[in-house]
Amino acid sequence: MWLYLVVLVCLYSVFCWHREKKVVQNLPEKYVFITGCDSGFGNLLAKQLDLQGLRVLASCLTEKGAEELKRNTSDRLETVILDVTKTESITAATQWVKDQVGEKGLWGLVNNAGVGLPTVPNEWLKKKDFLKILDVNLIGLIEVTLSMLPMVRKAQGRVVNVSSLAGRVSFFGGGYCISKYGVEAFSDSLRREMAPFGVQVVVIEPGNFRTLILNPDNMNNILKELWSQVPLEIREAYGEHYFKNYCKNMSYLISLSKTNLYPVIWSMEHALTAVYPRTHYIVEWTDKLIFIPLTFLPTSVLDFILYKFIYRVKPAHALL
Repeated sequence: MWLYLVVLVCLYSVFCWHREKKVVQNLPEKYVFITGCDSGFGNLLAKQLDLQGLRVLASCLTEKGAEELKRNTSDRLETVILDVTKTESITAATQWVKDQVGEKGLWGLVNNAGVGLPTVPNEWLKKKDFLKILDVNLIGLIEVTLSMLPMVRKAQGRVVNVSSLAGRVSFFGGGYCISKYGVEAFSDSLRREMAPFGVQVVVIEPGNFRTLILNPDNMNNILKELWSQVPLEIREAYGEHYFKNYCKNMSYLISLSKTNLYPVIWSMEHALTAVYPRTHYIVEWTDKLIFIPLTFLPTSVLDFILYKFIYRVKPAHALL
C-alpha cells in the first residue's frame, strides 16, 4: 500500500516538474513592463529578460537609474520615468506603454516597486509614516495594475505582483506587512476575476533578501530620526534601552539576509515565461519548511514564537 502511494507521489512530482518546464513560444515578440528598475529585483529582472530576448519596458524612479540600466542592456530595452504614487505619472507611463506595444498588448506586468521603511513599533509612527509605504507598495500597485490591465487582457498575459512572506505573518510594525497583506488579497481577487479572460495573476513572495529596502545604514539613520520624533511620554514608556535593542534586533535580521537575489529573479522569469506558472512563488526551500508552517499554527503559539525571537525586547516598566 505504502509503495503504491510513494510511486504515485513520485509520478505526480515528475508530471509537475515536466509541466513547469514548458516555455511560452515567441518570447522575443512579448512585451513586459516592470516597475522599480532603479535597483534590486526590478533592475536584475530587466537585465535577465533582456538577455532572454524579451522586449523589456523598464520604469525607473530617477533619470540616473534609467540611464544606468540603458548602459547595461541591449537596444531592445526601453525605459520610462514612473512614480507609482502619482496618478499623472502612471497615466503618462500607461500611454507610453500603449505606444510601445501597439495592437500586440502587454504580455507581462511586473509590479515590483516597493519601499520598506519606516519599520518600527506602530505606536512610534504617525499616519503619514504608514501612507509612505502603502502609497507605493499597495495603492500604487493597484493603480498601475488597473491602468495597464486592458493591455494585459488583450495579450492574455500575466500580472506578476511582488509580495513578501511578511504578507503572511506580521513580523513587525509599520506599513510594510500591512501593504503586503493587501497585495496578497488584491492578487487573489484579481486572479479569480481575470481567469475567464485568459490572464494569469502570480504572486512572488521573497523572504529575507538584501535589497536597498534592507540597507543597514539607511535603516539605522531612519530609526534614529523616528525615535527623536516620538513624543516624550511614549519614549519614556519604552525606554532608551528598548530603542537600542530594537535597532540591534533589526541589524541582526539584516545580517541574516541573503545577498544573492537571483533565486527571486528566476521565480519572476518563470512566472513570465512558463506556459503553466504557479499562482504563488515562495522562493527559498527554507521559507517553505520554516516560515510557511508558522501560518498554520494557532495564534497563541505563533505569538509565543514571535515574542521569543522578535518581540523579546522589554519596555521600561518591565525592568523595574
